[in-house]
Amino acid sequence: MKKIIVLSLLAFVFSPAFSQETTTKKTSKRPDIPGTFVLELGLNQAKGAPDNFNKAFWGSRTLNFYWTYDIRILKSRFSFVPGIGLSLERWKFKDGRVLMYANDSLLLETPKETGLLRLKQSKLITNYLEIPVEFVYRTRPDDPARSFKIAVGGRVGVLYDAFTKVKYREDGEVKKYKDNQSFDLNKIRYGLTGRVGIGNFSVFTYYNLNSLFETDKGPWVGEGGTAVRPDNFNTFTIGISLSSF
Repeated sequence: MKKIIVLSLLAFVFSPAFSQETTTKKTSKRPDIPGTFVLELGLNQAKGAPDNFNKAFWGSRTLNFYWTYDIRILKSRFSFVPGIGLSLERWKFKDGRVLMYANDSLLLETPKETGLLRLKQSKLITNYLEIPVEFVYRTRPDDPARSFKIAVGGRVGVLYDAFTKVKYREDGEVKKYKDNQSFDLNKIRYGLTGRVGIGNFSVFTYYNLNSLFETDKGPWVGEGGTAVRPDNFNTFTIGISLSSF
């Protein structure tokens, strides 16, 4: 009986000490980063391009990453939305055409194949650092997750990387070849954008106002046994856009 009383007294005395030493784990909060992150997936087309610039529909695509900041205009339904990000474009050529330099001339032609060498895939990759700017109208600006929105604006981009990627089979082995060149591409591009959507989902389009290649510096292509340079042509992209809030 005495042992039970002593143990009870000890438990009563030391229980506050144990309770003071017990600390609750602090839960880490997710960083509150202002602005919105935007992911865009689109398919590329070339308006006014010659028939020889025949690109694969599904292989010619764009992947964009942007950070944007919404600035509401007074208490209206309109916002001014600047941003910054990357635009990663792919142009996949059909008919075994490869973009290459030969004798200081840019060519888009089909290289000769032999029984041991077969071309499997040919792409032109262009990567841009871009600044998008939009004016956005929302039906419910205080509840953007459930709001219908329409946006118009533009982008200015700087080409920071360009290369071709060729996949071919040689001696029964699949090989890849990468060539970093300027390829007479315009270093600066600018165009118009538009999007329509609800909440964080929308459909977008982008149209380049200047040509993919520098003026009168596009690739020479074979046509009827002669080499001709295609006229200057513009590109555009249509796709879907996902954004965070």
